[in-house]
Amino acid sequence: MTTDLDTKKKEIESQIKSNRVMLYMKGTKTEPMCGFSAQVVQILNHLGVDYDTRDVLSDDVLRQAIKEFSDWPTIPQLYIDGEFVGGCDITTEMFHSGELQQLLGAN
Repeated sequence: MTTDLDTKKKEIESQIKSNRVMLYMKGTKTEPMCGFSAQVVQILNHLGVDYDTRDVLSDDVLRQAIKEFSDWPTIPQLYIDGEFVGGCDITTEMFHSGELQQLLGAN
């Protein structure tokens, strides 16, 4: 029997495949609801990349499913080209080293 969690994981997989840059966060890109999510949004906006987001606060099943999907316990979670990049600390570190810009093809 398929559970809500299984269904949500399939949705996550589809979202990651159909969006080059996908951010699972608390809040929205126009209204982040935590400092870590806000920091990743600020980095992506600064780089001028096109990205989509999903708000885990508005969907408890999504919040649990994304943690299980990535085997990563915290939010936000950034995916680029279908691959899990990391959370706020890793994204920030990659931004400061220039690795994120290379990955995204941004300046």
